[in-house]
Amino acid sequence: MNSLPPPLAFVVLLFAGWVNRQQQAVIDYLLEENRALRAARGPYRLRLTNDQRRRLAVKGKALSRRRLAVFAVVADCTSIPVGEIRQ
Repeated sequence: MNSLPPPLAFVVLLFAGWVNRQQQAVIDYLLEENRALRAARGPYRLRLTNDQRRRLAVKGKALSRRRLAVFAVVADCTSIPVGEIRQ
């Protein structure tokens, strides 16, 4: 399989870099928004409904527990039961 011609490969590389920066900016914003919400909540525990837990479990299933521990600032690994997905 032949590689792309150099000018086209350069354009594809530029586009991929731009998309990556945009996605990282969104992720950074959402993480900061979650931190602000946790700070506003104070020491009180966040009460999630079963539907909210199920939706978080579906999204979190694609991540490993280690990565989930890094990114899950609203709910931790123990509050998102994977068994909830099957219901």
